[in-house]
Amino acid sequence: MKPLLIPSIAAALCAAALAGPARAEDFPSRPIRILVGFAPGGNVDTPTRIVARRLAEVLGVAVVVENKPGAGGNIAAESVARSPADGHTLLACGATSHGANSALFSKLTYDPVKDFAPVTMFGTVPNVLVVNPAVPATTFAEFAAWVKVEPSRANIASAGIGTSQHLSIELLKSMTGLATTHVPYKGGAPAMSDVLAGQVPSMVAGMPTALPAIKAGKVRAIAVTSTKRSPNLPQVPTLAEAGVAGYDVTNWVGLCAPAGVSPQTLTKLYTAVQTALASTEISKSLVDIGYEPAAVTPLELSAFIQREVPKWLKVVREAGITPE
Repeated sequence: MKPLLIPSIAAALCAAALAGPARAEDFPSRPIRILVGFAPGGNVDTPTRIVARRLAEVLGVAVVVENKPGAGGNIAAESVARSPADGHTLLACGATSHGANSALFSKLTYDPVKDFAPVTMFGTVPNVLVVNPAVPATTFAEFAAWVKVEPSRANIASAGIGTSQHLSIELLKSMTGLATTHVPYKGGAPAMSDVLAGQVPSMVAGMPTALPAIKAGKVRAIAVTSTKRSPNLPQVPTLAEAGVAGYDVTNWVGLCAPAGVSPQTLTKLYTAVQTALASTEISKSLVDIGYEPAAVTPLELSAFIQREVPKWLKVVREAGITPE
């Protein structure tokens, strides 16, 4: 994914003004709910909670992060898509709900383009291939060799069907012929718990999920999925550097409101997130868990999502994944 420029607040205000006629409203008038389609502590949940803390201060109301895991994030996405378009119910959207799921699910219960009004993006982050210390591998070449020797034991976990971690695994299998069995979980945290316990030997994890365990020496990082190394793991090579030429999967997370939200509410949410991201404390917290801040306007995120859907369709087809 190419770096995204952070535009001015004024540009966002002009874009929102052109989106439709203004109407008087008092937003926010009650607590705001942000639904996360995965378990607590995962790649989407962690950055959302970091930003939500500051959002509550900026907007002057409680901002509650609510986890509704399942179906690769579809349950939470559908719930928000069917919610009143008043800005008080939002989705922590990302590469799964607004990209991969369109290709992975033949009967998606929401339209990632038509059913949502994108607010902004928090940032981008790679995934990372990790193994339990019992696995005799420190490089991807050694991991691939171990998989060939132990195919019946070489299971690899992810945060769930349709997540970017799942697609990272399937793309890797497609590009290398790696004979691993995918084990989906309802979120990155429970998957990591089983990797730590030795119940499953390896995992492609989101950086926020993986970093604490890597730094504590409880799992071993083999490679990251992006085209450049993570500042948090400068010693860990990319999969492309490890021999999988052209490999690139980069995750992102942001906020999406139900379609039909008023321009004023959309602008107020966008401005509030910008204020939160401008906080040194918040931006540092995001960087510390592996994210590269990359906020965009509502119109830019909308255009980005419209490009994401066909991109992931191509990845799914090339990886030979059958939609559910």
